Amino acid sequence: MNKPIVYIDMDGVIADFSKAIRIHPKSNLKLYQDEPDNIPSIFEHLDLVPGAKEAIHKLHLSNKYDLFILTTAPWDNPKAWMHKRLWIEKHFEDIFYKKVIITHRKDLLIGDYLIDDRTANGAGNFKGTHLHFGWDYINHKNNIYPNWAYILDYFGIIR
Repeated sequence: MNKPIVYIDMDGVIADFSKAIRIHPKSNLKLYQDEPDNIPSIFEHLDLVPGAKEAIHKLHLSNKYDLFILTTAPWDNPKAWMHKRLWIEKHFEDIFYKKVIITHRKDLLIGDYLIDDRTANGAGNFKGTHLHFGWDYINHKNNIYPNWAYILDYFGIIR
């Protein structure tokens, strides 16, 4: 029997991209104000979202789910694609070996769950269950699943 597929978004879900934008010295440059994901090397040294690493390990060790990273990378910053992959390997070793998908159309993927902080890039039209994670920076409120404790509870994983 196949395990349910869980896609986990990178930026804002396991990697603290908002913090990187706040602290990066080039984020105040006019060139990057509307497109901070084009800042060179911004994805290379991201901090982890609190609780993400532990939660991912618990989901992995439960052996109940097939976990994948699903992320979008800026088209005009090709090094970001490499930096994201290396960041995942650094923080999660071989859990996501050959299980990283970079796409601008998350709605085209077939799976059971998507943990994502946004509805952009097709996440809002994902055919499975979208677990809307974290902080909604547009409406300034928590999403339905504000942190990893809520995600673990959803999946019935003991914290």
